[in-house]
Amino acid sequence: MAVESRFVVIRHGVEANTFMDKKSADEYDKMLDMADNLAEVFAQSTIELTESMSEELSIYLAQNREEVLVALLAKKASKSVEKKSSKLVDVNEVAEKKTTECSESDKENTKVTKAKPIKTKAKKNKADEIVSEAG
Repeated sequence: MAVESRFVVIRHGVEANTFMDKKSADEYDKMLDMADNLAEVFAQSTIELTESMSEELSIYLAQNREEVLVALLAKKASKSVEKKSSKLVDVNEVAEKKTTECSESDKENTKVTKAKPIKTKAKKNKADEIVSEAG
């Protein structure tokens, strides 16, 4: 005989959904709490929404809370979104493209330089030298 644990989310006396693990049930319950809070905000606004529209919109916004927070500038975009939008550019590739796109007369006048990393050495000041010699 098999035993299964199920986690049931009950909202306003009605079974909303059933999950096999507690984490998923808690996440769903939290999403529904956010949707309820958003529905209250919509009810206080001057925008007229039907009850079903308000419910659908609040659930949609709660389900997509990460994107909403990014859109509201309350949170930075996740790394996966940033990686897609920003691509690293090789300086040599850009120089080659620019060179091939230029005419012969432009090639003579075009100069491409590479950025060089700055190397610095940490210098000890006199007080550090005296302390290290005394110690």
